[in-house]
Amino acid sequence: MAEQDDDVALIRRWFQKLQLCIQAVDFTGSRPLFADDIVTFGTFAAFTVGREATEQEQWRHVWSHIDQFRRRLDDLRTIISADRLTAVGMAVFESTGYTEGGKAFDRPGRATVVLGRQAVGAEWIAQHTHVSLFPGTPSRSFGTKREHPPAL
Repeated sequence: MAEQDDDVALIRRWFQKLQLCIQAVDFTGSRPLFADDIVTFGTFAAFTVGREATEQEQWRHVWSHIDQFRRRLDDLRTIISADRLTAVGMAVFESTGYTEGGKAFDRPGRATVVLGRQAVGAEWIAQHTHVSLFPGTPSRSFGTKREHPPAL
């Protein structure tokens, strides 16, 4: 059981790191969390293949347009393979979106992430993500945060 707890702690840490990147609009900082050849489902493209395409076609349409992004990690769900090299993490998130007129609205959703790693105990890397908003939530937000590249 302790081994599974360690694996879940690393999955939780993966979600926390991504949450911080989204809040800071830090695309550069998020890149090590994802495989170069990641395959994603999202709001703005049916399939996106590759980290660069995912950033351009998904993340850049969302992260700088929302506020107060946070995951409900106390309710994180996981499935971990027997060899402990593949896992699925599922989490609900909340954020604030904005109408074209600037009115704030609740923007809840959920994410499923398939994670892999080369060795037990190593950091998890996302191989696939599926992010969706809860039914009835507007898919576009018109906030205007600036990207915050990492300080050198």
